[in-house]
Amino acid sequence: MNIIDVMKSRHSVRSYLDREIEPEKVDALQKEIDECNKESGLSIQLLVNEPKAFKTSIMNYGKIKNAKNYIALVGKKNEKDLDEKVGYFGERVVLKAQELGLNTCWVALTYNKGGVQAKVADDEKLVCVISLGYGETQGVVRKSKTPEKVSNIQEGDPEWFKTGVEMALLAPTAINQQQFYIEREENKVSIESKIGFYAKIDLGIVKLHFELGAGKDNFEWK
Repeated sequence: MNIIDVMKSRHSVRSYLDREIEPEKVDALQKEIDECNKESGLSIQLLVNEPKAFKTSIMNYGKIKNAKNYIALVGKKNEKDLDEKVGYFGERVVLKAQELGLNTCWVALTYNKGGVQAKVADDEKLVCVISLGYGETQGVVRKSKTPEKVSNIQEGDPEWFKTGVEMALLAPTAINQQQFYIEREENKVSIESKIGFYAKIDLGIVKLHFELGAGKDNFEWK
C-alpha cells in the first residue's frame, strides 16, 4: 500500500477490540517512533497493554472505549512550535500504524492524564496521546470541506498541488474543524492556521499530509 492509499484508508477509531498487537508490529512501530524522535527531538513513547490512560469518568464526545495501547506525545516545554511538531511527527506514527493494519485516534481531552504511564521530565510536558489497537470498525469517512474552501486552488494548477490539498483534507483535525488555508504562489506554499481548538497540532498534521500528497521535491514552504 502506498502512502496515498494509507492516508485515504485511515479514519479515527474510538472503540477497540480486546486483541493484543503482535510483537513484530510493536517493533516496527517503535522503529518509526525512534526515527521521529531522532529527527524532532521529541520524546514520543509507545505504551502497550496499559489501559489506565483511558479509565475516566468523562462522558462526552470522543470518549475512547476498550483501548489499552497508546502513543504519548511528549516534548520540551520551551520548544518552539512544540504543538506543530507534535502534530507532524505524531501523524507520521499514525500513518505507520495504519500501514501495519492498526487503528488510531488523536486524543486531547478524553483521557486520564494522571493515568498516562509515559516518562515526562521536569522540563517536558505531555501534549496529548493517540489511542492505538485493532478497532471494532475501520472508522467512517468524515464530512469534509471542498478544496476551494481551504486553499487558493484553481483549475489550471499543477497536479502536485491538487493532490497535496486533497490529502490535507484527509488530515484529522480537532472536532473535524479543518481550520486551515493553503496558498500556492508558483512552487512556494504556505499554510495558515486559523483560530480553533488545538490549531497548532492540526497545522502539523495537515503539513505532513500536504507534503506526502504533493511530494517534497515539487515545492518549498514559505
